[in-house]
Amino acid sequence: MARLSKTTPLDLTKAQALTIGTIERLTCTNGKDQAFLRDALVKGLMVRVTKSGAKSYVFERRFNKKTIRLTIGDVTTWSIDAAQKEGRRLAVTLDKGEDPRELDRAKLEAKALAKTEKERVAKFTFGALMADYANELERQGKTSHAKVRGMVKLHLTEGAPRLANTAAALVTAEQVADLLRGLREAGKERTAGKLRSYCRAAFEMARTAKLSLLVPVHFKSYGVQHNPAAETVAIKLVPDKKPLMPLHLRQYWQAIEPLQGVRGAVLRLHLLTGGQRIEQLRQLVRPNVGEGAITLLDAKGRTGRGARLHTIPLLPDARQALNTLLALNPGQFPLSLDGGETPVSAKAIADWAKDAAAGVDWMPADKPVGQFQAKRIRSGVETVLASLRVSQETRGHLLSHGVTGVQAASYDGHDYAQQKLEALETLHRFLTEASASVVHIASRVAA
Repeated sequence: MARLSKTTPLDLTKAQALTIGTIERLTCTNGKDQAFLRDALVKGLMVRVTKSGAKSYVFERRFNKKTIRLTIGDVTTWSIDAAQKEGRRLAVTLDKGEDPRELDRAKLEAKALAKTEKERVAKFTFGALMADYANELERQGKTSHAKVRGMVKLHLTEGAPRLANTAAALVTAEQVADLLRGLREAGKERTAGKLRSYCRAAFEMARTAKLSLLVPVHFKSYGVQHNPAAETVAIKLVPDKKPLMPLHLRQYWQAIEPLQGVRGAVLRLHLLTGGQRIEQLRQLVRPNVGEGAITLLDAKGRTGRGARLHTIPLLPDARQALNTLLALNPGQFPLSLDGGETPVSAKAIADWAKDAAAGVDWMPADKPVGQFQAKRIRSGVETVLASLRVSQETRGHLLSHGVTGVQAASYDGHDYAQQKLEALETLHRFLTEASASVVHIASRVAA
């Protein structure tokens, strides 16, 4: 029998043994859009050709009383053997009563899901969570965001990069404990305690994002289901805010009273307003300066609720110090070194206080002051007022702390302005009068 030439048309009414030659001879004739060459070896397998000459393997079978046709692939990328193997696999799948199209769709969906999960793991890491947490603190007006960023960069991003790049949802309590243990063993126990607190708050924000309206929605993307930092054992820290004793606080006042310029005015304003938190005081803005009081924004301990307005009465000496600052800084921020364009840093104020204290000949000699820190002024004021029998409630309102509970939060609408003023007058008398015997105030509610 003579061998057919490449130009001899194929009899497409009959199944043919698929060869390279038969596939090459396959053409689309009689003006049709496509033609099919059936494989004699694998039932249902065909080669399709279009009028443009494109050829591909397809598989056709009846399934659930309907004809389905599945494209396997181009003849230039699939060998005959591979196409026949795929045809047999499709036939077995159909024989089982399964639709290959649904199975392929499920595989594609699973593949897409795996890709999405991989991208999420790469993007929503432990380090990214801590960065987002710091951003949220900044959005809420909390100054602690800077401390979080610095600590995370030093001890997590740079100190433990592998852990920082781990998906937040996959971080374990043991990994967090190992991170903290390393800091503690390096003699940084306080740092370990603070970092644990930051991590715990960040993971809790992500864990509750699905149900809490106070948490930004993008925290849901971390997929955090539990709080690994909360599972670690808490680090008990010894408070380091050793207050100045009353006599030492008076000596500190005597050191700052004669100081001139911005430095002296800032330090006197700080003490005469009760030793307010320096970070909040430095951000006082001109619109919040009244004739007889100033208003600070206290965001401490108010996650997701915004800052609390904290009003402090002004004694004459405090008003005088503030007037000095307002005259020197006509811009937005009275506590400033550049005319009020930006607030003076908390570190600068703390350093000024430390420098002033460095020149004090502390008495009595048998009661040493120890290391002087600006934060001890605040606790020193609390100690003095407590010793002068100012009520804990009034001290809490003056210093903006310790006022909690349903009654304080929901029912007590009194502003305590008079009690605050009396407390500050008591503090001023103690600081300025020669006698240590100072008339104390009684806690009372104005009519």
